[in-house]
Amino acid sequence: MKIKKIFIFMFLYTYLFSVCLNANINTKILVKIDDELITNYDIKSKIISTLILSKKEINQKNIDVLKKASLDHLIQIRLKKIELKKYNIKRDEIKINSYLNSVSSNNVVSLKKLFEKNDLDFQVFIDEIDTEFRWRNLIYQRYSNKIEIDPEDINQEIKNEIQNQSDLVEYNLSEIEILSNSDSFNEQNISQILDEIKNYGFESAVIKFSISSTSTNKGALGWISYNSLSKDFLKILNKMKIGEISKPIKKQNRIIILKLNDKKITNYSNKNINSLKKKLIDQKKNELFNLYSDSYLSKLRNTQFIEYYK
Repeated sequence: MKIKKIFIFMFLYTYLFSVCLNANINTKILVKIDDELITNYDIKSKIISTLILSKKEINQKNIDVLKKASLDHLIQIRLKKIELKKYNIKRDEIKINSYLNSVSSNNVVSLKKLFEKNDLDFQVFIDEIDTEFRWRNLIYQRYSNKIEIDPEDINQEIKNEIQNQSDLVEYNLSEIEILSNSDSFNEQNISQILDEIKNYGFESAVIKFSISSTSTNKGALGWISYNSLSKDFLKILNKMKIGEISKPIKKQNRIIILKLNDKKITNYSNKNINSLKKKLIDQKKNELFNLYSDSYLSKLRNTQFIEYYK
């Protein structure tokens, strides 16, 4: 009996060792940044999690579409993680849970089960969310004096507008925003985004491709007054019909695609000026944040040795 137990134990040990060995053989390191690794498993996991969140079918065609963008995203996440190690920025569980509730329609348990069903580590997804939030905190800490907006400037902007216009045109917009200087960017990416919009809708493309902070809210920018938009944007929006989607717009090192959800004209006498002021301040802060975040990340790319494996 004792010999039989030993035999069973050895058989199970050999089997488990074989399974682990095969798993290691199938896992291939593709990128190394400092002590951070990106494997083919990481990329596949990122692709599948993106498809799950966008509620799209997990098939080879959709996987191939997301390969380059997913690799670039993971490189950015690794660079951020490496830089964040230098600072004592704490994890914010409240923000993380709020985001999880947002993307899961307040059903985090079901989302976790869906990840596990597809052999995905849900904790990796949570850690990535944490990295993004802590990165935002780092940017605000480093550039807070530059990101802060003087309310008086906003007041003057509103005052000037009231003097020149009796009515305020507002646009309800959604956006897709991508970097145009990333390693994976090319015309094919734009084509893939436009195909995604055509076949699955604007919100699906937001979840798959947009790097903007609005991607957590389906790309929604909300109501934006015309005086807070650039002349180039206004020229495009004034030609668009409600529900229409713009052509890709180049802005600095980004490509932006807008969707015009609605449009209205509000008389200033009925306008909540304080609400408008807050919107303008938040919008300008977000623009400055993206500018400094991109600049910081670009410096990390140039100074950090990124090793690619074939």
